[in-house]
Amino acid sequence: MYPRIVRIPLPFDIAGIDAITIYSFGAMMAVAFLVAAYLTRIELDRLYRLGRLKAVRVPAPGRKGKKGRAHTVEASPSHLVGTITVVAVVGGLVGAKIFHIVDHFGDFLADPAGMIFSGGGLTFYGGLIVATASISWYVKKHGITLSLFADAALPTVLLAYGIGRIGCHLAGDGDWGIASDPAARPAWIPVFLWAETYPNNILGQTLPETGVYPTAIYEFLMAAFLFCILWVQRNHPFKPGWLFALALVFFGIERLLIEQIRINNTFDLFGLAVTQAEVISVILILVGAVGLVRTSRRRTPIPT
Repeated sequence: MYPRIVRIPLPFDIAGIDAITIYSFGAMMAVAFLVAAYLTRIELDRLYRLGRLKAVRVPAPGRKGKKGRAHTVEASPSHLVGTITVVAVVGGLVGAKIFHIVDHFGDFLADPAGMIFSGGGLTFYGGLIVATASISWYVKKHGITLSLFADAALPTVLLAYGIGRIGCHLAGDGDWGIASDPAARPAWIPVFLWAETYPNNILGQTLPETGVYPTAIYEFLMAAFLFCILWVQRNHPFKPGWLFALALVFFGIERLLIEQIRINNTFDLFGLAVTQAEVISVILILVGAVGLVRTSRRRTPIPT
């Protein structure tokens, strides 16, 4: 594994820090956000050209209005993607850390500061929920139709999620599956897709010699495949929110499947040992299914 991409020594020591380290997980997260932002911008521009999204007011470059205030012009909602990405990053990191602490509360009580300030320990669903709430507030504030924005953004988030999982794989941060059985590996599946030992994992855990299922790779492949399906369906004839609902179902199914072979903390729910991710996955599937039913009516064509 490659938890650290490069370490750049500093010519002087700053508060005990003598080098800048670029971690593979952080680098892949940055790539994930940039890809999601780029694709979301493309889709928002398309919806704007079709007349399905209204213009928003944005500052005009280099122009000042009365009393030194920035002069504004009407433009495609895609001009807000940069700020929306910042909102998503901050909300996502905060939510991911909070949900991870809840899921590992015993470890948090043992070392609160260590868990809070650790570069690892992030729960995707927590990040998704808080980031979604933050983005929804910002989008509604600027008068953008939330259901259309969700249709444009959530499919790209699914792809970004898969890219982020590659960061987990490279870091070897604990996102892995149960022990694999080498004897059961089909001949057509490469060894690296069946078993991985993560010898340099940043958690320092000793894994089975036979290896564990590299679930992060599986999630990337599933996320990329499901994103392609969603991207092809962008011109669907149904009401706004349909693609968002379908993406929720895909999110839930993908994670629910991977949880069956993934190592995670469980808790008792009505006599069943379940994980936090399994519960949230089922909720997403149900919410998405209801959304599909409510939006599976053909929308009224926009006059041209």
